[in-house]
Amino acid sequence: MNKTEKLICLVLGAVLAWYIFSEMGKSKEAAKQAALAQAEIASNRVDRVASDSSNSSNSSVSSASGVARAPKALEAVRPSVPEKIVTLENDEVKLELSTWGAVVKKVTLKKYAKDCGPISEENPPVVLDFSDSPLGAGETVEAFEASEVTTEEKCNFVKFTSGAKSREILLMNLDSYKLQFRDVGMSGSISLGAMRMGDSKNDLLSVDSWAMDAGKGKPGVIHHGDDDSPLKPYLVGGLSGGCSGSKSAAGMPEETTVEYPGAQTWIAVKNRFFVTALASCTEGNAGFSATVKRDMGAANYKPESVSVSVNFKGDVTKRTTTFFVGPKKQSLLWDLGMKDVMEFGMWRWLCYPLVWVLNLFNGWIPNFGVAIILLTILVRLLFWPLTRKSTEGMKKMQELQPLMKEIQAKYKDNPQRLQQETWQLYREKKVNPMSSCLPMLIQIPVFIALFNVLRSAVELRYAPFLWIADLSEPEGLFASWFPFGGLNLLPVLMAVSTALQSYFTPSTGDKKQQQMMMVMMPAMMLIMFYSFPSALSLYWFLSNIFSIVQMWLIRRQTAAKQAEVLTPEVIDPPQTRQMRRHR
Repeated sequence: MNKTEKLICLVLGAVLAWYIFSEMGKSKEAAKQAALAQAEIASNRVDRVASDSSNSSNSSVSSASGVARAPKALEAVRPSVPEKIVTLENDEVKLELSTWGAVVKKVTLKKYAKDCGPISEENPPVVLDFSDSPLGAGETVEAFEASEVTTEEKCNFVKFTSGAKSREILLMNLDSYKLQFRDVGMSGSISLGAMRMGDSKNDLLSVDSWAMDAGKGKPGVIHHGDDDSPLKPYLVGGLSGGCSGSKSAAGMPEETTVEYPGAQTWIAVKNRFFVTALASCTEGNAGFSATVKRDMGAANYKPESVSVSVNFKGDVTKRTTTFFVGPKKQSLLWDLGMKDVMEFGMWRWLCYPLVWVLNLFNGWIPNFGVAIILLTILVRLLFWPLTRKSTEGMKKMQELQPLMKEIQAKYKDNPQRLQQETWQLYREKKVNPMSSCLPMLIQIPVFIALFNVLRSAVELRYAPFLWIADLSEPEGLFASWFPFGGLNLLPVLMAVSTALQSYFTPSTGDKKQQQMMMVMMPAMMLIMFYSFPSALSLYWFLSNIFSIVQMWLIRRQTAAKQAEVLTPEVIDPPQTRQMRRHR
């Protein structure tokens, strides 16, 4: 590599490293904000046994500013009549409904196992427990009478009544995660339930919403764990900032409530793989309040759960609200107009088709490891002409080195003339010195898109491949024997293949510098990738292997063409009349 090529490759590597570590390391600023806000809360905190009026005067702050406040010390008055549990279910979910408030207390996602492996008695389905903050709860808890479950062709539903008030809860379709609440005479706020931090090592908690005014008077999505939202400091955890923040949690309250005013089209509460959301409502809302509980067992600040209550203006006699409770699956959220819950950011243009292609390949051969292999082949085939041109360009650059050295020796005292003569040589020989970095430029957007997909797509959760139990997590082989969570073999293979790729790449620089790059680049990649999801390492390793094969094929073709040019053509001597006579 010459100096220009090395500089470009280092810049590209720095861009990749910056993107990854910025995504993984957002906790510093957020933790700082959390400490400041928590200090303000602590200074205004009141005793939990104080009266409601005392709590309101001492701890609440302006909701318009979106500043955090200590939650009100209210204990819900339980009805005197016994609670009854009513069950609704379809092929995808099972709902447990309570007559206390006509709310959803538990949602069982039938097709998603709690732990790695098939669903069984030892490994039950995922249960979203809303007992602490039931889905559909209002400001008061009332006792309702529940009619028997009605089963229809398109939905199952149950009706709850309490005097003039009534609520029908419908489970939409036989294979749907949509619920619909049809309320009569019920007004006030309505809860989305509570989402807890999952078991994944890279889990997160976040709140997303589509605000009618997301800035500059325009509607748009707000990711309250990443964007400039007052909720951001309290949602630090997992991929949104690192679970082991540096700020001590000593003295911080167990929970903090933040008011977010302004009409929202939809509101979603999510962890890494699952989401509960208000998808639509016949009445416009006035924003929401979010309560974040911290992990009381952690020495440093770490969120444990987040719950959201949607606020409505005035008294509403009739209200129909549609909820979604289920996996963060692109196809399902897209149909609801909530595709931004996937949080793909500026790379959404590539992430959306990437998820679609992975699901397409998985439909052909039901294994996401195989789907990643097919995706790698597809990317390589699409960019084969570009890669071929790049490799041929590097080969030409290598062949120009003797001429380059002559120019450098001739004009070593005249930098401007040296640059002019160098570029003149490139033009004459039709060589682009930037072409050697094209393969890396091709890989980086796909890699970043795959990184974003792994943060959100539930399809890769517990997806196995060969010795890998879960493609969305590091391999963690022999965890009891090896430090740092076990042995991750794929990053090691990826580092070795990176060194081989560097060896096969035509070099235009000093041999010692090339050998140094063959050591430094793989070592850097190994350190960066070691704790990443195994699917990322699998993609990069396969991409390196295909790149090596492509270079070998191009070398063979180039060598064959050169042999044809160098082989002298045998020309038969002209035949005279006499020679033809003696044949």
